[in-house]
Amino acid sequence: MRILVVSDEESKYIWDHFEPEKFKDIDLVISCGDLKAEYLSFLVTMINAPLFYVHGNHDTEYKSIPPEGCECIEDKIITYQGFRIMGLGGSHRYNRGEYQYTERQMRWRIAKMKPKLWLSKGIDILVTHAPAYKIGDGEDVCHRGFECFIELMNKYNPKFLLHGHQHLNYGRNERINQYKNTNVINAYGYYIIEI
Repeated sequence: MRILVVSDEESKYIWDHFEPEKFKDIDLVISCGDLKAEYLSFLVTMINAPLFYVHGNHDTEYKSIPPEGCECIEDKIITYQGFRIMGLGGSHRYNRGEYQYTERQMRWRIAKMKPKLWLSKGIDILVTHAPAYKIGDGEDVCHRGFECFIELMNKYNPKFLLHGHQHLNYGRNERINQYKNTNVINAYGYYIIEI
């Protein structure tokens, strides 16, 4: 399965110069947040694949105008083509914004999903907006990763953690990191992964 992951910045290469041939083999699109609703609607229209998304810390407009034709997987575990995908959007709390959470609040969100995690017998892909703590995150409160994502990877050993929030043009991040058996992918802009 080929997955197009997107986050944080609309790609001019895709939006302004879309070439269907380059995306014909995409089976799924996943957004890790902070993208315009119109962009996600464009992607799901132009690429013949479903689009799943979580909220970024700037996605408050989605409440009134959600991306058309896309599915929010926030606080859910869904199965697509045999892969179990869990969504946990938002960033660390830094100014009382809608999709901002303390470490304790994010931990509580995960705790509420334990019955779903048990029923699904774990997860293959964890989709977040914020990164995991000390794996491609930042030093400031806004861009610090969540420690509970490390615990989630330790317990359920997903194949991938897909996140955004850390722009690669900040100059201090790598696109791909490895944590034990989990490939941690920063979806900034766009990237294609294969499972």
